[in-house]
Amino acid sequence: MTNTDIKIEKQKIRKEIIAKLKIQEEEERIRKSRAIQEKLFNLPVFKQAKIIMFYISAGFEVDTLNMIKEAIKLGKTIAVPVLSQDNRKMTLSLVSGIDSELEIGPYGIKQPKREYTKPVSPDAIDLVVVPGVAFDSAGRRLGRGKGYYDRFLEAKEERTRTLGLAFKCQIVKNLPQSSHDRSVEQVIST
Repeated sequence: MTNTDIKIEKQKIRKEIIAKLKIQEEEERIRKSRAIQEKLFNLPVFKQAKIIMFYISAGFEVDTLNMIKEAIKLGKTIAVPVLSQDNRKMTLSLVSGIDSELEIGPYGIKQPKREYTKPVSPDAIDLVVVPGVAFDSAGRRLGRGKGYYDRFLEAKEERTRTLGLAFKCQIVKNLPQSSHDRSVEQVIST
């Protein structure tokens, strides 16, 4: 498969999965998100992690906002991405009260307001909860197409664990992969 073929196939899969996600009932999304949260919180890798990086979910994704709130209540230190469109970089900020600390950032994704930004080194992260439009059984992921997480995961510490969260409709048989794509170690779905 050429790079162009891979790109076309990724766009096709991304479009199909997003269409499925958008027609999912809100109650169903919340119910499934809670089931995924329960699975995540029971994993040894989650229980052992002190500093966890979560993505901030968009409206049709697995809900991470409630997970973040609950993880904070459990005493976990939580980091979230801060995106810069200028240099296409992602930095991290600690959060403690997501209802008051977040605002809409680049690409319509919530991130900490400037006055609440508390930078944290990626080296400090024990576990990264990675977003994906689609995943396969090998942990390959299809993101939103901007490459922020691929670049971040390429540079992460070896000890830092990674996992994705997905609804069943986001799990595909085999995702095409480019040389710059980064997989996750585990996918939790329901």
